[in-house]
This record gives sequence, structure tokens and C-alpha cells, in this order.
Amino acid sequence: MRIVGRLLLVAMALTLVPVANADVRIKELTRIQGTRDYSIIGYGLVVGLAGTGDGAQNRSTRQALVNTLKHFNVNVDDRDLNSRNTAAVMITGSLRSFSETGDKIDVEVSSLGDARSLLGGTLLMSPLYGPDEKLYALAQGPLSVGGYMFESNANSVQKNHPTVGRIPHGATIERSVFDQGEASPDRLALILHEPDYTTAQRIADALTIELGLRGVRVVHAAKVEVDLSPGTVLPRLISSMENLAVSPDYTARVVVNERTGTVVAGGNVQLGEVNISQGNLNVEISTKYQVSQPFGLFRPGDNVGTVVVPDTEISVSEQQFAPVQLANGATVGDLVQALNSIKLSTREIITVLQAIKQAGALHAELIIQ
Repeated sequence: MRIVGRLLLVAMALTLVPVANADVRIKELTRIQGTRDYSIIGYGLVVGLAGTGDGAQNRSTRQALVNTLKHFNVNVDDRDLNSRNTAAVMITGSLRSFSETGDKIDVEVSSLGDARSLLGGTLLMSPLYGPDEKLYALAQGPLSVGGYMFESNANSVQKNHPTVGRIPHGATIERSVFDQGEASPDRLALILHEPDYTTAQRIADALTIELGLRGVRVVHAAKVEVDLSPGTVLPRLISSMENLAVSPDYTARVVVNERTGTVVAGGNVQLGEVNISQGNLNVEISTKYQVSQPFGLFRPGDNVGTVVVPDTEISVSEQQFAPVQLANGATVGDLVQALNSIKLSTREIITVLQAIKQAGALHAELIIQ
């Protein structure tokens, strides 16, 4: 038996270098305060299932079906209904800030009971409410399920998750949320996607110098406020602000994914002076089995017999590479290139990066996913 104690991993090392001092529009860096998505939710019934709906113990599903039939002047007792072709579901969706009445949005439909599959079902008209308990949309339509489950003779075949479906453009907006903005009428606020004081100050300077706005101030690393004068045409002002270009400042980061063996670093990541030594250890264990057979005995005793004796040999070899030395100011790209030259795998490079961070020579935030 031979056991090789060296682990070989093939992975990918990426170094992404952003363009230095590249100007980016304020539209890509910020959003207007008050423009956000609004979550809506509702309860409904999915019908038309092929016996994969809720079981008989789900009385709430049968009761909801009875209440639905009453709207059509059909009076029936819930004990007379079989809910296997019906499933109680929760419907969720999201409204954009500038959605208007009549717009269509996608909705997600998720089983609420013990239904085995929603494949082939149709959602009955269901109201969707916001956090303020007001009606905002109506959902209805056939479900698109990205999976299936079939059963026969106590055997089943399942793919993906058949108890969750989606209805593209399945909800119609009945109430607009445009008038629910949080910004006051005399002030406009820009919210940065990546909070940074330097970027926020550059945005404030650009608004002051390029557009001649007054009362522009940085509230904190993620917020820039602009005072609005009476008579300001807000859409025109926002359009002018969004198309201004500034040079954002980036935080030095190195992102490491140990599962995929990927290293992603920004071009502004600098290393201190560092010296790295790495060796590969190879252990081989070889076992041979020999048979010990007694000779010279015509009639051996009860305690005399053939014995199998293992003969084990262990050899250890360690391959040493020349140390890698990097001067002060080297980048992660230089480090990865140097470590690749001594044939280190990407997972070993990740270990080296963690050690460099602990040694204080990596001047960046190390994010391990």
C-alpha cells in the first residue's frame, strides 16, 4: 500500500486592476434618498394541481377555498372538499419607487402547507399589501416552476425545488408609491453605495464647482445633502447631478474564496517588505507483506503455523525553493506572480496571504469568503 501525502490543487488566481483616477458618473456611485423598493406580500390559493396540493389535515386551505367559492354564490361545507388539487401559498413582490398604476411586476409564490409540488398550478386573484396594510397590487396567473416531483408506487423523482414558483408580470399595480418619498421638499440627499469620506467630499466639491450649487455638505461617509432653492425644477437638477463625473476613492481590499481557490485584489493594494519561504513535503509509506513458514517440522504443534509479517518502509523528502523577497510597495499581482514562479498552488497562495496579513505587511482589508 502506498500513501502519497502531498496534496495537489489546481485553481485560478485573478488580479483585477481598476483604472487609476477613472472618472465615474455620480449616477453609478449614489442614489437619491427616498428612492427604494417597497416589499408587498399576500395570501392566496393555487389551484389545478395534479393531486400534489395540501393534505386533508390543512383545514385552513379548505376554509380559504370555501370562502372563495362563496364569492360565486357557491355554498359548500369544507368537509365535502378535497384540497389535494389546491395549495395555500404566500405571494411576495417588490415595488419600485416610481411604479405607477397599471404597471406589471413579477411575483414569487411559495407553498404554505404540505403541498408536494406547485407544478402546473394557477394562482387565483390575490391582493398584495404593503407594510401599511394598504392594497398595492393584485396577483394572478399560471406558475412557472423550475423543478418537478413525480411519485409512483412509493418511489419519487424530484428536481430542484417544486414548492416555489414565479409568475412573470403576474401582478398589476393598483396604487402608486411615488408620493411616499422620504426627502424633504427643501433638501435633496445623495446616498453613496460604498460609504467613503473622500468620495463624498469629491462629490460635494463637484456639485459646488460644476453646478454652482450652494449649501452642499457632507453629512457622513455615505450621505451628501444639497439645499434646494424655491422654484428649483427637481428632475432637471437631478439629471444634471447624475451626469457629473468624479474620481471615486477605493478601499484597498483583497477578496479570497477558499472554496474555489480565487484571489481578487485591487490595483491599489500595497505590500510591505516581506520575505517568504515555502517548502513542499512528500511522504511515502510502502508496505510489503511477507509470509513466515515453519520448516523442518513434520507435525507442527497447535501453536506453530504460518504468519503474515508486514514490512513497512517510510521515506520523507522535502523540496526547498528559494525564498521569495518583495520590496516595499509591491502589489498583490507581483506577489502572485512570484509565488507562481516557485510552483505554489492557489490554495497555498491564499495561506501565504493570510500569513502576510498577520505579519502586518499586507496594507489592505483581507476578506475571506
